[in-house]
Amino acid sequence: MIGKSYQQGSVRSSGLLKIFFIIGLLLTSFILVAPNAFAALKLETIYHVYMDDVYIGAVTEEEVVEQAADRAIAKVNEKYKDYDLQIENEITYISEQVFRSNADNDAVSKQIEDMATVKAVATLITVDEKPITYVKDQSEAESVLKKIKLNYVTDKELKAIESKKKTEEKDENRVVDVRMKEDIHFKEEAVQPKQVLTVDKAVKLLQEGTLEDKKHKVKEGEAIERIAASYDLTTKEILKLNEGLTADGILQIGQEINTVVTEPLVHVVVEREMYEEEAVPFEREVIEDSSMPKGDTKEKQTGKNGTSGFTYKVIEQNGEQTSKKTIKEETIEKPVKQIVVKGTKVIPSRGTGKFTWPANGGYVSSKMGMRWGKLHKGIDIAGPSNYTIKAADHGIVVSAGWNNGGYGNKIVIDHQNGYQTIYAHLKSISVSAGQKVEKGSAIGIMGSTGDSTGIHLHFEVYKNGSMQNPLNYF
Repeated sequence: MIGKSYQQGSVRSSGLLKIFFIIGLLLTSFILVAPNAFAALKLETIYHVYMDDVYIGAVTEEEVVEQAADRAIAKVNEKYKDYDLQIENEITYISEQVFRSNADNDAVSKQIEDMATVKAVATLITVDEKPITYVKDQSEAESVLKKIKLNYVTDKELKAIESKKKTEEKDENRVVDVRMKEDIHFKEEAVQPKQVLTVDKAVKLLQEGTLEDKKHKVKEGEAIERIAASYDLTTKEILKLNEGLTADGILQIGQEINTVVTEPLVHVVVEREMYEEEAVPFEREVIEDSSMPKGDTKEKQTGKNGTSGFTYKVIEQNGEQTSKKTIKEETIEKPVKQIVVKGTKVIPSRGTGKFTWPANGGYVSSKMGMRWGKLHKGIDIAGPSNYTIKAADHGIVVSAGWNNGGYGNKIVIDHQNGYQTIYAHLKSISVSAGQKVEKGSAIGIMGSTGDSTGIHLHFEVYKNGSMQNPLNYF
């Protein structure tokens, strides 16, 4: 039995074509008894051909079988260019010398061409020992993995990793490693040519888990939620499948929506070293100064943020960050502490900025706002436990006396911090202009002088000359 391979253009056939040569000399009784008649006859050699042990006929030359096999391969090669093709069938033939030939070269050739099973020698890609797909050869298998990796790193970064060359300068970002999470191997096998995928299709299969592209054409009146539900998807899932689509976006009739959920068969793990400079916030220190009036502050030292450099080890899987750890930290510029001096000294003529209720209890009988067609500039306080009126805060009396504008007996106190308070309709006044008053000290008696409808205190607050709502201060 002799193995035989064929060449057909760029096609190589390495199938199991075995040739049996059995050379026998058939001596018949005719030869023995009629030597003169035997000498007059001529012996011919024919070849009995078997395909997978099935007899298909006889040929006059062994080259007839070889040429038929080559034609079977060439026919498949017309559709599958540049594939490494071979005949899978076992073809054998036995020689015999006969006086009268019954060989039929054409019939046997046709049988071989019709019955031959032509397969491609291809490379199987396995993922975690699971067969996934075939590509033409190992070079294309390696191209598939490279294309997938290039979705997450640049060609320069990948080449640097493969050559183990350092690409970054100090304090720059760099890719340390690019690898597949899964265990991927290649194996050569003979398969049906239609099972062999192109590089691009193999990439799609490994990245998405399917070659299927199912799209939904939007019909009138359809919304994202309805489309998602019809394919057993959530709105979130269908939005993820369609970049640029939003839950509240307007769909166009005829618009195509992806509806196939993809699940990658492989995951690219990228390990990076990333350098980042980050601001370090400054601290604030407050120093109390008893010689400075309470409420006053002064910046003794301006604060300034510092800067630190951090080198991180970042792990990404299919482009999504899965971990980030600090592997190095250095101080570039130290922060400068802010120092603020805060006054604590209380001066009676200067207000604290916090008001005390100017009456002994009571209630607000009228709030600030429009009243009787005009603006009521303050609040009215009535029903106190006693009628003593008190200074709302430390300050100096600006004026104290009768007012012809409807306020009756009126007191104005400047609290020396931008605030002024007014007390009106008093029965009597116990302070005078220029007098320093202490917070909570008595300044008069509640009454009903001026434009008043009953005993009460009319109280107003101004800040830097601007009218304020007194109720915002209690």
